[in-house]
Amino acid sequence: MSDDLRIERVSITHPDARLLVEAVQEEYVARYGGRDDSPIDARDFEDPLGSFYVGYLDGVPVATGAWRRSSVRALGAQVTAEVKRMYVVPAAQRRGLARRMLAHLETTAAAEGIEALVLETGMKQPEAIQLYLSSGYEPIPGFGYYADSDLSRCFGRLLRTTDL
Repeated sequence: MSDDLRIERVSITHPDARLLVEAVQEEYVARYGGRDDSPIDARDFEDPLGSFYVGYLDGVPVATGAWRRSSVRALGAQVTAEVKRMYVVPAAQRRGLARRMLAHLETTAAAEGIEALVLETGMKQPEAIQLYLSSGYEPIPGFGYYADSDLSRCFGRLLRTTDL
């Protein structure tokens, strides 16, 4: 399998998206004992509210990432979007694909006028926390469905089009 990641915008209901979303849900069950049951509306990932992406290696779907507009105010930004469904299948991990997907989300969100990205991840996902910290994200106050969870950690990053 090559490292030439091709990222395509698709609907969250696309078969490849559904396959990978189910895989990440299985990962949540393994790590936390249950699925992520935070509310998701497929319309949140359609224009003008957001975007959903699948990354392919040699035509095989191996990664997902998405953003949806958010009402969260963070880091002084008034126009924010929340990163959702970041995932890379185990066979394709440790190849920089998550970092490339995250950069793609940042670029596409900035192009739509988003000033900052925010996200929530869990303490049992140390590799995700490391990715976000090493990509310039900083801790922000808890928000959303898991705001009061001891296992939840929230991060944000200002997007400056000159930086992307």
